[in-house]
Amino acid sequence: MPESSSESTTARLRQEQDLSAFAPLRWPVFRMLWFTWLAANTTMWMNDVAAAWLMTSLAPSPLWVALVQTASTLPVFLLGLPSGAMADILDRKRYFLLTQFWVAIIAAVLCAAVVMGWMNAPLLLALTFANGIGLAMRWPVFAALIPEVVPRPQLPAALALNGVSMNSSRIIGPLVAGALIAGAGIEWVFVLNAMLSLTAAFVIMRWRREHRESPLGRERLSSAMRVGLQFVRQSQRMRAMLLRVFLFFLHSTALLALLPLLARALPGGAAGTFTLLLAAMGAGAIVAALLMPRIRRWLPLERLILAGTVLQSAAALAVAWAPSIHVAVPAMVLSGAAWIAVANSLTVATQMALPDWVRARGMSIYQMALMGSTASGAAVWGSIATWTDIHTSVGIASVSSVLALLVAQRLLPDRGMEEDLTPSREIKAPVAASPTGVGRVQVQIEFRIDPARAAEFEAAMQESRRSRMRQGALEWELLHDLNEPARYIEQITDESWTEHLRRFDRVTTADIALRDRKLAFHLGETSPLVSRYLLRN
Repeated sequence: MPESSSESTTARLRQEQDLSAFAPLRWPVFRMLWFTWLAANTTMWMNDVAAAWLMTSLAPSPLWVALVQTASTLPVFLLGLPSGAMADILDRKRYFLLTQFWVAIIAAVLCAAVVMGWMNAPLLLALTFANGIGLAMRWPVFAALIPEVVPRPQLPAALALNGVSMNSSRIIGPLVAGALIAGAGIEWVFVLNAMLSLTAAFVIMRWRREHRESPLGRERLSSAMRVGLQFVRQSQRMRAMLLRVFLFFLHSTALLALLPLLARALPGGAAGTFTLLLAAMGAGAIVAALLMPRIRRWLPLERLILAGTVLQSAAALAVAWAPSIHVAVPAMVLSGAAWIAVANSLTVATQMALPDWVRARGMSIYQMALMGSTASGAAVWGSIATWTDIHTSVGIASVSSVLALLVAQRLLPDRGMEEDLTPSREIKAPVAASPTGVGRVQVQIEFRIDPARAAEFEAAMQESRRSRMRQGALEWELLHDLNEPARYIEQITDESWTEHLRRFDRVTTADIALRDRKLAFHLGETSPLVSRYLLRN
């Protein structure tokens, strides 16, 4: 008995260690990607701090300063889906590598424009927008790579560590940028950005990742984008998470967008004040990220998001009306902790709702909601600050943030159900008896059921519709024979024979369970009759 107890204790300790906050760092590839992401995010924050501070000299109105945030995040909204689709159909390592070279080139151009004296407010916004294109390209592919390199139980901890990376860079980037601006000149911020981006690129080049091409070939970009949108539209959990993402970041961005002006308004406010406030926010986020495994055990998802939103709003109000830096800094620490708690919870829930084949597209749509709301929020709260003042703008954003989330939780609740998205090979792909031509493929599956169970069957078939559309079907219909009430035909249309075959690669364990539920309604000794047709135009 003592040995058994000892073994049980050892197993329990090992399991706790495997699910600890630092467990993913034991995987070498994750460590490499984590440090690469730290460098990438450091360059992002350095660029944003330098651009925002430079704009206060070029055009110091609240609207122009807030538009720096808009220019940085708008490309993600505009280009997120194409970028995610390419990350799903191309070699993810090479694509990630390309994004690092892009950011390095833009940093070099920014440096040259400052040194040559060509910089003005419109040019700064244009180059900030170009730098945002690099962010739009690299975020979906990085998000899709992480589940490849860590076990699924460690994914929440890996995403929390990514939050630590992001918020460590929130401290490192502004501190380094502030020191360079004060001691050497703003152009050196962009020089260091280029060097860090190139270093990260060379580290990625050493990674020996094997890219596996699908036997069916690459998806067309337009088709890949359509399927990505379809998957999100047919997933209730994805829709619920996207609404919460949009509302939270639409309102929480008011504090960040107007922070340079809030820093200037504080007694003795200068570049160092702005840097200190950003660093305080990053420190709070790091502490909260490390505590996320415990926090998730205390609070269910919906309550955690609500509690984080309330805390972030209260902290933003405290910063807006802070009489001194001594009040503003602790409030920024709380704001950072609340921000990462909500952001991490939303990211984990979204990742868990996505199978690997559509992960980059799904995360790119998540990113579009996040950055689109950030970009529009910065413009909205900057405009309100211009009409009123910066304190009133942050106050309105804080109060409306909580009210909007409460409405969202009521109108589109998250049911908290996680489907088993493990790929399944139980259903074999069909082989056509004759060569397939060009055109759409229509599949008809004939069921015979007990008419007394028609309502139950039709409810199950609505789930089947969502499943087929998530897999990429072009159309879905359920036909009911008017002369034979027991006869139903499920009709699915695919874009082509190749796209029809792709759906079999996308079948999950949850889809198999749904198939078994549908078959339980079918009467007779044989399986439902399946017919496939090529639609001739």
